[in-house]
Amino acid sequence: MALTKNPVTGMKDILPQEMVIRDYVIGLIKSTYESFGYTPIETPVVESLGNLLSKQGGDNEKLIFKVLKRGEKLKIGEAKTEEDLSDSGLRYDLTVPLVRYYSAHAAQLPKPFKALQIGPVFRADRPQRGRFREFYQCDIDILGDGTNAAETDLLLATSTLMGRLGFDGFILHINDRRILKAMAAACGVAQADCDKAFIILDKMDKIGLDGVLGEMQENGFSCDCADTFRALFTALNETGDKLSALETILKAKCETLPEANACEEIANLRSIIANVGAAATVDFEIRFDPTLVRGMGYYTGPIFEVELAGLGAASGGGGRYDELVGKFTGQNVPACGISVGFERIITILLENGFTVPGQREKTAFLVEKGVSEEKMAEIRREAARLRESGADVLVTVMNKNKKFQKDQLSQEGWTEFREFFAR
Repeated sequence: MALTKNPVTGMKDILPQEMVIRDYVIGLIKSTYESFGYTPIETPVVESLGNLLSKQGGDNEKLIFKVLKRGEKLKIGEAKTEEDLSDSGLRYDLTVPLVRYYSAHAAQLPKPFKALQIGPVFRADRPQRGRFREFYQCDIDILGDGTNAAETDLLLATSTLMGRLGFDGFILHINDRRILKAMAAACGVAQADCDKAFIILDKMDKIGLDGVLGEMQENGFSCDCADTFRALFTALNETGDKLSALETILKAKCETLPEANACEEIANLRSIIANVGAAATVDFEIRFDPTLVRGMGYYTGPIFEVELAGLGAASGGGGRYDELVGKFTGQNVPACGISVGFERIITILLENGFTVPGQREKTAFLVEKGVSEEKMAEIRREAARLRESGADVLVTVMNKNKKFQKDQLSQEGWTEFREFFAR
């Protein structure tokens, strides 16, 4: 039986011309975020299954690639549950590994700690445009700062990065999990049912308000609850200043329903929006979005997503997770972060014919077969002199079909060609 030449479903091979762009974008991400004071770190791709299944990762916990136990620990014949077979898995994001890392090394790290992490993550998800089962995430996080200066810094750094990548007119959507809970309380949702309601609300952009309300009733929410949600979102959709409109609605509700009070959280969002807008260096919009939920269970405060024109999906997102460190250490530490949708950005750049700016001179030496050893040594010395002057030089065998060979090399960025013959 012949070996398969195709990658596993959901994985991808990366051709040289794409790899050039990926390396450039990763370099730009690192230089941009480091200019804001973020420090590169690295964590293993394999994490304890107990950490990955701690009910913090939302639906991603259903998409874990689990790793079999090894050696004497693997007793297939005695296994009764999955836990008997597996004790670790491939990470589905970079946040849970970061928090484990911080919990283990906090005494050796500055406070607050500004972390930058770039690496592959794995989810057994259905592949689609710009989404694979193995993909890179690029995260920045601030641990130890409970003020909204942290959110402001994250959003300014990420908007600066998007500008340097050539994007403008993008939208940063922002909300707060506590505001969502106040909205749910105002509509008659019990606190225990909030997560279920949020999962449905998160589908607003896909199925619309009628679809959301219908699904709520299918999942046991009362008609009165659905009608109150309809009235709330109808009122918000009729105004340009949704944050102020929501503030007015919740103030009226909290007179008889204290759980609907979100005055401080709304003021906090208003402050973040103003601070980011005042210091932004690129053209984009930061917009309050009352339907923004974010799927991770660890979010406790402000949440945000990046929307790039033409993609039809989020190209990054994050939020505050003040209680996650406490799951490891027993003591909560304020923390928030944002992740850039690296693969989706690469997809857009490739579709738009992006070329890496400012590349060094790239010269290919095409050497005919049969060239003497003496002449080959001279060719290599010439290549070495050009490299010392800052050029990239490829020394390779000349093919019979030189035109096709040059076309292929041109696609990989080689711009100059020199030919060397045996005669």
